[in-house]
Amino acid sequence: MTQTTHTSPSAGKQMLSEQVYTHLREAIMRGDHAPGDALKPQDLAKEQGVSLAVVREALVRVVGEGLADRLPNRGFAVPAYSDRRWQEIAEARRTIEPVMLRMAVERGDVDWEARVRASHHRLTRTPAYVAEEGEHYSSAWAEAHRIFHRTLLEGCGNLVLLETFDRLWTASELARRWSAHRNPDRDGAAEHRRLEEAALARDADTAAQVLTQHLTQTAAALTDRPHHEPTNEA
Repeated sequence: MTQTTHTSPSAGKQMLSEQVYTHLREAIMRGDHAPGDALKPQDLAKEQGVSLAVVREALVRVVGEGLADRLPNRGFAVPAYSDRRWQEIAEARRTIEPVMLRMAVERGDVDWEARVRASHHRLTRTPAYVAEEGEHYSSAWAEAHRIFHRTLLEGCGNLVLLETFDRLWTASELARRWSAHRNPDRDGAAEHRRLEEAALARDADTAAQVLTQHLTQTAAALTDRPHHEPTNEA
């Protein structure tokens, strides 16, 4: 006798919500929705062929990740370049991460050195951009980038600080993508190389300084005029 498995309505709705959430998150990360763009539930529901309830559930999750704003009486929207949160996140990272890196340089063992070198090698060998993923850097490069930065700091040995890094990294992912797009002439590869070299040379002062500059440039690109945007000056 054949047994038929039925999916409950609530489970089916949860699956749909997960699919819509994943689609929306990836679309924002790819740059399909520009900074400040409205995210209209009705349009998203029609596009995805789902109910408004499913779309709203997905939107609430995206808001929770800092990838969208919920505006009073105005629905949902992608955050703006000028949103103060990006500068506050950058300030928090500049306060915490250089301290963690100093600790890592002082405490990290030979295994940590090997992991730093390996993670940097993977970062340099991962294509930053692939045509099918839109105008922002690829998901594979984004993950290699995260692993390199986290590996640098793991030598500190403080799990509470590393959990803080994880939260701040997730919160700043959209800002990093926008920053790279607005400042295409930036030599991020050279910055990462200097970070690796200073850390492995056990030069805590230089490593912390390079990291602070690295984080500052990312935030600055969201406030300064991008290099590739024309001005109105004569």
